[in-house]
Amino acid sequence: MPYEYFQEMYARDRDPWKFATRWYEERKRALALAALPQRRYRCAFEPGCGIGILTQELLPRCDRIIATDIADAALRTATERLTRDRQPGSGTVELRQWALGDDWPATQFDLIVLSEVCYYLDTDGLHTAVDAAVAHLDRDGTLVCVHWRHPVPEYPLTGDRVHALIAAHPGLTPMARYRDDDFLLDVYTPAQTGRRSVAEHEGLV
Repeated sequence: MPYEYFQEMYARDRDPWKFATRWYEERKRALALAALPQRRYRCAFEPGCGIGILTQELLPRCDRIIATDIADAALRTATERLTRDRQPGSGTVELRQWALGDDWPATQFDLIVLSEVCYYLDTDGLHTAVDAAVAHLDRDGTLVCVHWRHPVPEYPLTGDRVHALIAAHPGLTPMARYRDDDFLLDVYTPAQTGRRSVAEHEGLV
């Protein structure tokens, strides 16, 4: 999707997808946060952070987050939010103007969050992005994917197609899934580490 598409969306409305006010969005974020298998992460990467609401909710569980968006208007709103509403014990956040498909930061992450961003790519672009995500994911890392399932005519891919392509990547092992009529939520670990549940990680089984 072109840069201008997002600029026009944010020019019309500071919160064009109503992340801050819709119960649908609040519930989706709560489910995504609950699905994270680790209590805390060292360094997270969140492409397509929008106005920073999920970023803000991730911060208490991360030492550091690099959050990005293509739209400078979104990043301005995110900066205001994250500066104004900072919680005690939260990690640090670095906001960057960056698009999924650009060269990835020279950093390894133990959490990568692909939330409502991958269907803006075409199939080849998504394959490239997932390859990059796997290459930048620590051996003990978590990859979370969350996407809307209903068709949007201007998007190159549907949420279902996105999740099918990611699920087929040989570098990822599925750990958890939530599915309803509106969105998909998938959690992966790197394939080379093998699947370990939260109970296994804590020595309960």
